[in-house]
Amino acid sequence: MQITPRAKNEEGEGCSAHAPIVGCDYPDAVRVLIAPEAFGATLGATQAAAAIAAGWAVGAPHDRIHTHPLGSGGPGLLDVLAPAVAGRSVALTVSDPLSRPVPAEVLLAETGGQRTAYLDASQAAGLHLLAADERDPALTSSWGVGELIAAALSEGATRIVVGIDSLATNDGGAGALGALGAGPAEHLARGGTALAAAPAHALAGLAEVATRFADTDLVVLTRSEGVLLGLSGTSALESPDRGASPATAQALEGALGHFADLVRRAGPVRVDLLTGMPRRLDREPGAGAGGGLGYGLMLLGARRAAGAPEVLRLTGFGAALARHDLVVTGTGTLDGQALRGSVVAEVAGAALGAGVPSVALAGEACVGRRELMALGLSGSYALAEHPGTVGEVLADPVGHLTERAARVARTWSPRRS
Repeated sequence: MQITPRAKNEEGEGCSAHAPIVGCDYPDAVRVLIAPEAFGATLGATQAAAAIAAGWAVGAPHDRIHTHPLGSGGPGLLDVLAPAVAGRSVALTVSDPLSRPVPAEVLLAETGGQRTAYLDASQAAGLHLLAADERDPALTSSWGVGELIAAALSEGATRIVVGIDSLATNDGGAGALGALGAGPAEHLARGGTALAAAPAHALAGLAEVATRFADTDLVVLTRSEGVLLGLSGTSALESPDRGASPATAQALEGALGHFADLVRRAGPVRVDLLTGMPRRLDREPGAGAGGGLGYGLMLLGARRAAGAPEVLRLTGFGAALARHDLVVTGTGTLDGQALRGSVVAEVAGAALGAGVPSVALAGEACVGRRELMALGLSGSYALAEHPGTVGEVLADPVGHLTERAARVARTWSPRRS
């Protein structure tokens, strides 16, 4: 697709720090918006944006480049949100999935007379916190996430937004609830399978904790629409990615079923406003997110928000898009999951609606051109152009992403004579 350059922005926006000064006043400079999410656990969104921008500046030094890192509720969420919400960060120490101390932070922002706290649950319970041989969702706990939420409350937040993707836990949020006072650590902080033996009084404080959150707007950001239990539940679909064997996944399913039964006995009962019937929160979309952390927070009145669209909104992506001629997004793997609810899908859809071409860079591309074009993408480019080169890309992700971006830039924005 040929890009038709627009007139220079009246706002006088400057060149990106990643782009050379030369070319900033080029009369027909293409304005390129670099807006990737994290490339899995390999590169954070900010790192990926910087690498793409650096490569683009080499391939098309006459372009005007701006970076706009994005996410959907996983690791690096606060890095993405901090420049947009103009808040202040509060540093603290919380428990990791194996009860070891780990640094974390709460991002506080004042919006409309309300104090909002933004949290990244992966800082306390992320898969990246564990070595490969430590990944066992039978044992890992979300207790540290509860500590993060408690810190947000102590800072006076009346609205708490928690990103809950890419976690190492599968405990239904039991650990987080325990840290907030729902029950003792000996019953709630020993991992997912230990919940099978939790006694009836393990959640004796749950109703009191829920009451404390009655005036708090609690929001969970996640891509997942999965439920807590069953064939579409978190144990069946997600626990293998956290290190669970088939036998462990089955044990986790049984343990979470017992935990949900304890919840129904302990209350509080939430009622559907339309039907007047009790709500089965374990069946709510997003209840299975974060190994069931979504369910645990829903017991406190949390509502799910689709992560990618919310992050695009919070960071002002629509306004940024309107000031550019081309958007370059990216992700670790362009697969079936990327076709719905991902940053790439949301960026492509927004760009299509605005009449701006969009292209994607990915570590691997596992879906066909037809599916990607259906998203609205004008082009897609993989770093690992052949299956045998994946290891090579992982050995130097920044170098390969930078080099690939330079080649794509030459295709989409050739030097003018």
